[in-house]
Amino acid sequence: MPMTARLEAHDVLNIADLRRLAQRRLPRVVFDYIDGGAEDEVTLRANEHAFDEVTLRPRGAVAVAECDLRTTVVGTQQALPFILAPVGSTRLFWPHGEVEVARAADAAGTVYALSTLVGTSLEEVRAASSGPLWYQLYLVGGRDVARKAIARARAAGYAALVVTIDTAVAGLRERDLRNGIKELLGGGRVAKLRSSPQFLLHPGWLYGFLRDGGLMRFPNVVLADGPMSYVDVGPALERSVVTWDDLTWIREEWGGQIVVKGVLTAEDARRAADAGVDAIVVSNHGGRQLDGAPATLRVLPEVVAAAGGRLEVLMDGGIRRGGDVVKALCLGAKAVLVGRAYAYGLAAGGGPGVARAIEILRTEIVRTLKLLGSASTADLDGRFVDVPPHWGRPRASDSLRSDA
Repeated sequence: MPMTARLEAHDVLNIADLRRLAQRRLPRVVFDYIDGGAEDEVTLRANEHAFDEVTLRPRGAVAVAECDLRTTVVGTQQALPFILAPVGSTRLFWPHGEVEVARAADAAGTVYALSTLVGTSLEEVRAASSGPLWYQLYLVGGRDVARKAIARARAAGYAALVVTIDTAVAGLRERDLRNGIKELLGGGRVAKLRSSPQFLLHPGWLYGFLRDGGLMRFPNVVLADGPMSYVDVGPALERSVVTWDDLTWIREEWGGQIVVKGVLTAEDARRAADAGVDAIVVSNHGGRQLDGAPATLRVLPEVVAAAGGRLEVLMDGGIRRGGDVVKALCLGAKAVLVGRAYAYGLAAGGGPGVARAIEILRTEIVRTLKLLGSASTADLDGRFVDVPPHWGRPRASDSLRSDA
């Protein structure tokens, strides 16, 4: 592929380099879908800036020959302490993007969590990977439609179900609206023509998009008249709010490991533990839902303390460096989820771009561990970080890790 050669020709040192390549390759409306957040994007920025407030406490004169990054999350063994988060519409970034991501995750020995709202069937993604996959569930289309998707995911061998709880309504993503996304998805021919210049300026993307079938439908949300169309997503989300009561029938239908994504408070952490779920993800949806919500790293210690070891605590939001992963593990996360980091890689260069994003994070984690004087991510805890006083300093004697 020409884009793969271009990716290799560049000196891609970090995730920011992949972001720049993605921005160069994609039309503005597609890039901003990946890159943007809700309203004034305060929470989006806070997610990244929170990592700047936490500093590392290295141990000198320690020789570390090898670093062990392995972990087990809700019974799934993986080679890396990060999971590829569910990201919707990845087929817009690269042809058959979900398959490319699944293959890269499999090769790296980590988990890929497939979103409900993608353009590739969950069975096709499963067939592309021999590694562990999770399925992220939205109730779009109603309970009966969701039941059928759950049954399909179970039959296909997905290892865990991720239930997202922070989408009572869709966040106001102003970049998308300014770029004319509503007109592109549901407008008439004139509205689409007004936006055509941004597509024509990116012929490589446009060729791949059209060859891949153009604007996708959602094959994992099968309505009475067939797969749900793209234009129906917003209204469908508002009609399909997940409540704590829904976890009862979801657990009965699924019969396996359940991860609840979208927890930001101690109260919700305790509620999730009482509901009997296996893990929670401290998440504000990448700053794409409630603007003004706290940075996820900032509330991670509160949630870990409230969980009290009754379930595993994961985290996402703002992770752009391997050092960010290390800081989250020190503050009690069992593992983290990364979304934009690999999405930039996918948009920049397909499967090789995702593999490069994974390798960048892996290499940076190893380098950080060696400079800290630690041989394993399993040994990380509050001794290795300093946090601002208003966050609450974790004591060295405290075991912040949630190993339920």
